[in-house]
Amino acid sequence: MKQISSVQNPFIKSLLQLQDKAKNRKQSGTFLIEGQREIMLAQKGGYRLITVLFSPEIISLSAVHELTEPDTEIIEISKEVYQKLAYRDTTEGVLAIAESKSLLLSDLKLRKNPLILVAEAPEKPGNIGALLRTADAANLDAVIIANPKSDLYNPNIIRSSVGCLFTRPIATGSTEDVIAYLKAQEIAIYCATLQDSTHYHTQDYTGATALVVGTEATGLTEAWRTASKQNIIIPMEGEIDSMNVSVAAAILIFEAKRQRLT
Repeated sequence: MKQISSVQNPFIKSLLQLQDKAKNRKQSGTFLIEGQREIMLAQKGGYRLITVLFSPEIISLSAVHELTEPDTEIIEISKEVYQKLAYRDTTEGVLAIAESKSLLLSDLKLRKNPLILVAEAPEKPGNIGALLRTADAANLDAVIIANPKSDLYNPNIIRSSVGCLFTRPIATGSTEDVIAYLKAQEIAIYCATLQDSTHYHTQDYTGATALVVGTEATGLTEAWRTASKQNIIIPMEGEIDSMNVSVAAAILIFEAKRQRLT
């Protein structure tokens, strides 16, 4: 088994670049995953692990074997190297280099009556992670990011989603392409926006539905408001007129889920 003990090793330096730069992830078609649960969820989601690196001072080789396939390369690294690569304070001693998946809209495989979350231009990894966790909790059919501002394989997104990036089908595209895709699939669009809106709980989400949310700062672009079957709003009784995007999305999603259970 290959062993690496120096943080100056060229391969380790390349992994640091893979972590830090979206350009490197895009060019190589790979990204890093940290943590046992995240690696297991990635495998369950159909991601191929190319290499697994582990620190024997933190995790046993037998535990690593449980995470890998026969063709997965395993590299033993020193604790110093692991701590250089690790993103989290609470560490589990294992990382994986995984192959990226296509995030094209055309690759989404939807059931007959899907419930989809669309988020336009979310910027904060924490918000994206929270949206993905909500999507997982609700077992949504897909999450679509329109006009993405962040590389979805950013380690901060993987970390904040606690691996839920891998548990739901996900795609990205321009706002125009996403709207065209939803209309071609005959999926009704409901946009969370202040303009020309009605209370969210008055609408019927039992058919094929896309719930669309924007950023707290700027909301949704005009293209979405125009394409919407109905703009919807969550009634606010306090002094402010908006809430965290992941909280708003959760309210809308679980109303749709409630309707589909009755």
